[in-house]
Amino acid sequence: MSAPRMPIESGVPDPFQYMHPVLARNFGQWKHHERPRPGVLCHTSHSGDKVWTIRAGTQRQMDLYTIRKLCDIADEFAEGHVRFTIRSNIEFMVSNEAKVAPLIEKLTKEGFPVGGTGPSVSMIAHTQGWLHCDIPGTDASGVVKALMDELYEEFVREDMPNRVHITTSCCQINCGGQGDIAINVQHTKPPKINHDLVANVCERPTVVARCPVAAIRPALVNGKPSLEVDEKKCICCGACYPPCPPMQINDPEHSKLAIWVGGNHSNARSKPSFQKLVAAGIPNNPPRWTEAAAIVKKILRVYKEDARDWERLSDWVDRIGWARFFELTELPFTKFHIDNWRGSRRSLNASTHIRF
Repeated sequence: MSAPRMPIESGVPDPFQYMHPVLARNFGQWKHHERPRPGVLCHTSHSGDKVWTIRAGTQRQMDLYTIRKLCDIADEFAEGHVRFTIRSNIEFMVSNEAKVAPLIEKLTKEGFPVGGTGPSVSMIAHTQGWLHCDIPGTDASGVVKALMDELYEEFVREDMPNRVHITTSCCQINCGGQGDIAINVQHTKPPKINHDLVANVCERPTVVARCPVAAIRPALVNGKPSLEVDEKKCICCGACYPPCPPMQINDPEHSKLAIWVGGNHSNARSKPSFQKLVAAGIPNNPPRWTEAAAIVKKILRVYKEDARDWERLSDWVDRIGWARFFELTELPFTKFHIDNWRGSRRSLNASTHIRF
């Protein structure tokens, strides 16, 4: 028995030790790939070797028993090799086409849908939510579960105009990233400060520095060192809450959801783009988030019916224009949809990375 691998303190471990032998043997030598059916990729190398990849959706935040179940399926049906994608799908690799159908049948029977390839709605990427994050205004993983239950058919089929990436973020900092459609928390009121606790809990200079719009400053309240918020400057982002929990911004009534459209990291056909606000003030109603799900499904339906083949959602909006987008989706357009904030133009222009 080989000695256990020592931990690596920087960087990722060597991937080849976990790689399927066919992948390792043909690394960098792939000729082409095809999709025999939704959820299955077949890669062919210049040497003639082939490997089939079967992609299945998971609930992302998994318990030990689910992980063991997936590993048992891999050992029995998939030659013992798996990997997870950045969108928390699990992929099984096999070198024999005869193993594909039994593996799909087993995954489907155990409740893991096979799909998410090609022009489909891929698994939703999301932030940590209540489980790990110190600033959540909602449970991002809960929104994902509720939405993917609604979008199950769009995951297992390939009949969208192009790939659709959806993201959710449990706060307005949006570490879920840019997506074709994004569901983010929207705080609508400045934080409520418990002045009795600030001096004992918060490192005030850190909190002041954390605010992106300089809306927080030191104050003396009832003879105790505390903080105050300039509500005219505050953008209700919630960045002050993690270093200072007495500055509570989460509110069952005033913390809402907002939906953004048109984000794109890729530059394959068009330039990367920032997502734009299309719906705000949506009730944050766990556990099914029916109001947010209804809007997302409406946007997807209109996109599916009106977009051209291989047109990403942002490309479709650029072609028809935002006025037509709001007309087709029947979403109300208000003054709050106009992006007119220029508060950091001077400081961003001083950066070595951003120029405009």
